[in-house]
Amino acid sequence: MRISVSADELSGIADALLGELQRRGHDVICHGALAGGERVDWAWASERVARDVADGRAEQGIVCCWTGTGASIAANKVRGVRAALCADAATAAGARRWNDANVLALSLRATSSAELVEILDAWFAAAPSDDAEDRANVERLAEIERDG
Repeated sequence: MRISVSADELSGIADALLGELQRRGHDVICHGALAGGERVDWAWASERVARDVADGRAEQGIVCCWTGTGASIAANKVRGVRAALCADAATAAGARRWNDANVLALSLRATSSAELVEILDAWFAAAPSDDAEDRANVERLAEIERDG
C-alpha cells in the first residue's frame, strides 16, 4: 500500500514509524522533517499528506506532531480526508471501522514504540464497516464538507 507520512520533527516515534511501515512492505511518501527540503511545521507537513490522500497519490496517510492534535486538525481541513488521532489500538480499529478514517494521526511524544506497533496492527487490520448506519454517518461528513 502507498502511504504518505509526515512529522514536524525527528523525535519520539518518527524513525520507528518509517521503519515499521517499510518492514510491513508499504511504499512510503515522506513529508516534513521526514523528507528534507520541505517546510517541517505541522500544518504544512500534514496538509501535504492529506492532499496526497485526497488526490489519490496515496491510499492512506499518517501525520505526526508533538501531540498529534495539530496534525489531525490540519489534515482534516482537506476535503475528503478523515483524520483520526489515535492513542491506542482500539481507537485505531474503531476509526477505520466506524469512521472510514483514511489518515492516522499520532503523537510523537505520547506514543511508545510498543503502542505504535499495536496501533498500526489495528489500523491495517480493520476495514470500513458495511453497516448502513455507519455508512450514512460517513456520507454525512461529505455532505457537511460540501455544504460548509
